[in-house]
Amino acid sequence: MQPRDLSDHSPYVPGRGDEEVARELGMDPEELITLSSNENPHGASPDAVAAIREHAEAIRVYPKSSHADLRARLAERWDVSDEGIWVSAGADGSIDYLSRAMLEPEDRVLVPDPGFAYYGMSARYHHGEVSTYTLDRAESFDQTAETVLDAYGGERMVYVTSPHNPSGSTMSLDQVRLLADATAEETLVVVDEAYGEFAEMPSAVSLLDERDDVAVLRTFSKAYGLAGLRVGYAIVPEEWADAYARVNTPFAASELACRAALAALDDDDHLDRSIESARWGRAYIRDHLDASTFESAGNFVLAAVGDAERVTEAAQAEGVIVRDCTSFGLPDCIRITTGTREETRTAIETINGVLERLELGVYA
Repeated sequence: MQPRDLSDHSPYVPGRGDEEVARELGMDPEELITLSSNENPHGASPDAVAAIREHAEAIRVYPKSSHADLRARLAERWDVSDEGIWVSAGADGSIDYLSRAMLEPEDRVLVPDPGFAYYGMSARYHHGEVSTYTLDRAESFDQTAETVLDAYGGERMVYVTSPHNPSGSTMSLDQVRLLADATAEETLVVVDEAYGEFAEMPSAVSLLDERDDVAVLRTFSKAYGLAGLRVGYAIVPEEWADAYARVNTPFAASELACRAALAALDDDDHLDRSIESARWGRAYIRDHLDASTFESAGNFVLAAVGDAERVTEAAQAEGVIVRDCTSFGLPDCIRITTGTREETRTAIETINGVLERLELGVYA
């Protein structure tokens, strides 16, 4: 007996973690600076950690009340109804929910290239098909409605990532509105704002006041530092409440994840510190890295370094882990997550040294 044919499905390629690299290189994980997965270098809010400890004994029960409380708290934050909040296990869980709710077999989705692989993966898991629109590197991955519409062919769902991963470019609210206006009535425009807290621009959530063909994705993994707990959410038209009940995986967001998220939402100081740190870090990287970079609104910077694999491996050997963007179709680029100020300075000094030695042929 064999599973169904999965040959059209490519596995997701994550950034490498410190424990994995440490084992490979025979190093102590504490010696490594890990800037490969866009995680929060300041960790989670202390209040979130305290909430986990406080509710640790509650893991024997399903997250019924905490899940409802989190939906209500998020609804209050975004000024929408509780029914408009779909809590999930990470933002990728919300992508799956939207695929379940929207796609019939062979329906098509339109996704950015380069972009987050899971948009297409989820569509294919749900027997959909995938088309792509190209974000032009020569134009700094600029995101406009026209760029998407040039490739649009009536797809059921269109994904926009703002800020975009891995480039950090954004699509303005006016352009999202133009895109939604120009697509068919039965096309859903999904705006992934996983890095939205770091950007200095309004959220597309405001569009839900005026239309029912836009959904927004958010996560606690990035700015809130809860990546290990896997909690995210979609903000959708409130009339979709019945659909959530029908596609929701039972108790997908854990009790501790919900409690930690609730506590994190109340710690504005930690959030503000994380945002300020990321904005400082991306400016520092662009100003001090000896390589061409792209302007970013996320907590990371994309840099063109020549041979990304060689640079990544050499930096790794010197204790700095960054993301080789070959899996994004950018084999000459690395993506550098912003760390603490000390981590960011050390990482850039290390990468600059690697680039200099590569140019001199030291690694030949």
